[in-house]
Formats: sequence, C-alpha cells, structure tokens
Amino acid sequence: MVYPTNIPNRPRSQNLGPKPLVAVSLTMILAALLLDFDKLQTLLPSTNTISHQAQCNTVISDDAKLSREQLAQLLTIPERDAKSRVRQVVSEPYCQLPTLKVRSGVEAEREAYPLAFDPGTTLVILYENNEYAGYRFSFE
Repeated sequence: MVYPTNIPNRPRSQNLGPKPLVAVSLTMILAALLLDFDKLQTLLPSTNTISHQAQCNTVISDDAKLSREQLAQLLTIPERDAKSRVRQVVSEPYCQLPTLKVRSGVEAEREAYPLAFDPGTTLVILYENNEYAGYRFSFE
C-alpha cells in the first residue's frame, strides 16, 4: 500500500478544529447560568437602589404599598398638579426621602412607595412647592 507524501504538515492547533472553542464557550455559559446574580447584587452596592432603612428620613407608614390600580391612576395625573390631588390617589407614603435641589433655588421633596405587585421596585414621587413634579422607579 502506498501512502501519499504530498500532505502538508499543519500545526497541531489547526488539526483540533473548533472543538476547544466550543468547549470553552459552553463552560462559560454554564458558569454564568449557575451563578446566583441576586447574591452578587447584594455584594455590590448600587447608587440607584433605595434601601428603605438607609435613605429614608422618616418612615411614615410601614404597610404602605402601591397597587396596580393606584399606579395606573397616578400616571394619568399631569405634572404641576397639586400635591393634594396625588395624595387622593396614593395616600400615605412608606417613607420620606431627603430633600434635594433639582433646579436652582427649588427644594424638592421625595416620597417612596413600594409596589405591592413587585416588592423589589419602589416608586419615588417628586414634589416642588407642593406641586407634583414627576416620578421615577427604583429597582433593588
């Protein structure tokens, strides 16, 4: 039997093909899936989350939670409407956050309302001069 002698010598890495790359990729994907991201988030501090105990000036109502219906009604209230109008919909907040200056010379009050249907999310309402100035969501 005669063997061909004109086969070029290839480096060993070319003979393996894509198998090592696939194996490494699958290992990394498996490790990412097994990693508990919730525990990782507790180790890394975030400036966007509201820690109810750490940032609240005063806790007003421990059992205050915002329902889906209340949230839907709140989103229909236009900005610059009276604070009393907002309070008709949401009642007492969980807590009051420290005031801040959003615009020059205007003190802004903030109130936090945890969502009843999503415990990791808090709605923060902003008031300027007893007027509703907007909201934002804080995710834990």
